Amino acid sequence: MCADYNPARHAYLERLGPAGHTVQPPAFSYGETFPGGVAPFLANILPEEWVPGMFGMVPHWGDPKKLSRMTYNARSETVADKPSFRNAWKRRQLALIPVEAFFEPCYESGKAVRWRIERADGEPFALAGLWERRMDDPGAAHWSFTMLTINADGHPLMQRFHRPEDEKRSVVVLERADHAAWLQARTEAELRALLQPVDPETMVAVADPRPPARRG
Repeated sequence: MCADYNPARHAYLERLGPAGHTVQPPAFSYGETFPGGVAPFLANILPEEWVPGMFGMVPHWGDPKKLSRMTYNARSETVADKPSFRNAWKRRQLALIPVEAFFEPCYESGKAVRWRIERADGEPFALAGLWERRMDDPGAAHWSFTMLTINADGHPLMQRFHRPEDEKRSVVVLERADHAAWLQARTEAELRALLQPVDPETMVAVADPRPPARRG
């Protein structure tokens, strides 16, 4: 489960749009993002613009302040059934989420230590996601998004994270060649075929604990 990530910087976003599209950079600033924060993503109904979205799915009936803290990840196994996600999944509201690194807790030392996971070559990448839009909401939840996750038990890299007794989960890192295919997918089979574990050889992970809070 990913609740903390660094979105790709403005200069990198042009590398992540689907082939054949010139995607406009976002006209807002952003940084390390947590649930409820605002970051850029690409919606399949607007594939030429990085739009600002709240990290955490907020359907029309939800309270943005409360729901975004619970809907930042969507389990691929249950996404078609859960009230927060099923409309977006059924309507194929598919998103690309641009990322430079994401963070997960590692307990190998006996306590939770934040680790940073990123591409070994330092390039930005895109995660598979879903989006929602609240047409009458002028606030931060006008657009919102969630990251899809898959089981990672046995994955050489992603099984290292989260509590030892917990199921291991992973976000879905899309190959660059699959960006357009994800946005254009229409059938259940097409979607499921792209929800695959990341090649562990393409990623690296290092301990990156937060500095202690300054006092005074």
